[in-house]
Amino acid sequence: MKVAGLSTLPPGRRATVSERLGGPLLLLATVALTIFLLLPLGALLLGAVRDDAGAFSLARFAEFAATPGMATAVWNTLWVAVVVTAITVPLAFVYAYAIERACLPLRGLWRIIGLSALLGPSLVGAIAFIQWFGTQGVLKAWLGETSVYGPVGIVMATVYASFPHALMILVVALATADGRLYEAADALSASRWRKFVTVTLPGARYGLISAALVVFAYSVSEFGIPKVIGGNFPVLAVEIYVQVVGQHNFGRGAVVALLLLLPVLLAFAIDWWVQRRQQAGLSARAVPYRPRPDWRRDLPLLFYCLLLATAMLGILGMAAYTSLVRFWPYNLELSLDHYIYGLAEAGVLDAWLNSLRIAGLTALFGTPFVFFTAWLLEKCQGGPTGLRPLVRALAALPMGVPGLVLGIGYILFFNAPDNPLNGLYQTLAIMVVANIVHYYTACHLTALTALKGIDREFEAVSASLKVSPFVTLWRVTLPVCLPAVLEIARYLFINAMTTVSALVFLYSPATLPASVAILNLDEAGELGPAAAMATLIVLTSAAISLLYSLVTHLLFRRHQAWRQGQR
Repeated sequence: MKVAGLSTLPPGRRATVSERLGGPLLLLATVALTIFLLLPLGALLLGAVRDDAGAFSLARFAEFAATPGMATAVWNTLWVAVVVTAITVPLAFVYAYAIERACLPLRGLWRIIGLSALLGPSLVGAIAFIQWFGTQGVLKAWLGETSVYGPVGIVMATVYASFPHALMILVVALATADGRLYEAADALSASRWRKFVTVTLPGARYGLISAALVVFAYSVSEFGIPKVIGGNFPVLAVEIYVQVVGQHNFGRGAVVALLLLLPVLLAFAIDWWVQRRQQAGLSARAVPYRPRPDWRRDLPLLFYCLLLATAMLGILGMAAYTSLVRFWPYNLELSLDHYIYGLAEAGVLDAWLNSLRIAGLTALFGTPFVFFTAWLLEKCQGGPTGLRPLVRALAALPMGVPGLVLGIGYILFFNAPDNPLNGLYQTLAIMVVANIVHYYTACHLTALTALKGIDREFEAVSASLKVSPFVTLWRVTLPVCLPAVLEIARYLFINAMTTVSALVFLYSPATLPASVAILNLDEAGELGPAAAMATLIVLTSAAISLLYSLVTHLLFRRHQAWRQGQR
């Protein structure tokens, strides 16, 4: 007997293999996302609205409002995020404009340097700015009487850490343009500024809005930077850490986490609304825009890229230099003592190996799960009514959930004694799952974009030849989507290697990751060993990125030769 509402098949038609298996498999993926995303967030909500006896109460919110300094932390979090956004987006826009709309030499090099902050945890920038502008900093005089420990340091380090996120969005926004618009502007004798205001900016406005919202959300939820360089400047992200780790007050931590979640969700809701209103920037008759050399534009932009690239390399270089000097700033002799101390005596070697395991398992299990779920969603039919909209909603939700909020939710849900999954808590497995969930949305959109580029005619031909859709997936879809699959694996590995906020509440002494070990070293006043471990993470991420480039080059030459023929 068929239950009404559970089948989407019209009467009289037999289900295909894709429909018989696709629906149940997609349902399993939905169950997994529900358990590891929705239920922890539900536990977070319940933890905030229940008192110690388990009864419904808003007393925790009243306690939060009455606690001295909490209103200040909320205000500080918001105004710092606004300032960071106001600085980062224009910097990234001009940099992206130079890469995409000017005739600069070494464009690929400028882009790599612009994205270099992604290779390490956000703590790298905080440590470097302490060495540049701290009490013993090389450029301390530049700040005059202003201390780097506080809002100034938080803003500078967060601008550095969020810059590549804005740059990636704006490069895409500026990569395509209709050359006919610029030809028309030239025919009307429009000035350079007039063309920029009436053609370039309107064409990139959605990218600018998205970049601003992403940077704002990143700034609100950033934890490592204010923890290292914030001094006594209170922000919500650090307050969550203090409540949960310092005071073991999980209820108030849940309240603060919810407050942290609200502005982030609001930012991504606005971005979703803006993206729905976005129209295609290129029509079928569009002519790709090709910038012509013009030294009056190119030379200032080249100088700008050189200046910004020097600053970014200076930040990475200072972190690496700090890891090599014996005792800053009194004994600048180069040595590997900090690496030896950190790896051998401080136990960071085990933490680094833990991070390698976590990152490797995140890429190994996360990549097929994300891609296969996207394939079921895009290429298979069948399943209960309403299942696909639910999966799409679950896939988009992690983008608006900060790592700290997810971590608190995991504590409240998986650490509950009556939860049958309680055994996962403080294991490598739960940290791998947290990373997959935390970075799920970007990977899902990457996979979905690649799958949408494949004509459905392939599945139709396979069905007519009675070929299993899973054979088509293995022989056709997966090879065609190989670039996206490899990019998802690289993205998951590097983010799992560098993240702090998603794991800071979930580790045990045996599963301590390297990024959290850096935080512990900094709290102990061991800035040199902390810089050494941060540099080690950067080198590991860089090595993986180089290996990714080599593997993709070899695989493309062997299995993607048809792409070369199209170029």
